[in-house]
Amino acid sequence: QVHVVESGGGSVQAGGSLRLSCAASGSTYGSNCMGWFRQAPGKEREAVAVIYGGRSTYYADSVKGRFTISQDNAKKTVFLQMNSLEPEDTAMYYCAAARDGRLCYAHRSAFDYWGQGTQVTVSS
Repeated sequence: QVHVVESGGGSVQAGGSLRLSCAASGSTYGSNCMGWFRQAPGKEREAVAVIYGGRSTYYADSVKGRFTISQDNAKKTVFLQMNSLEPEDTAMYYCAAARDGRLCYAHRSAFDYWGQGTQVTVSS
């Protein structure tokens, strides 16, 4: 069984920063494709950032230049550094991992394992 656990959410004022962490473990855990998604009330879950092979990255247009996804050398933890936060970034943020061998792309259908989410609230 795979466990994905996020941490680091919280409340900040606009312009502030937060750093999210995601730890995943399990016998079938794949670390080659991992991503951060977010879901605001009444909206669909959307991809924020995805990292493949520890280096290739994807960012949603709305966060380019402000968010950075990274992965540690052992591929056990994924981070999302969020700078210049805006009220529009307010959402529940989820970390996700895909089984090894699957095609990696920025949509929730590409991911198999999900964390419980961590809330990010940005006030104006």
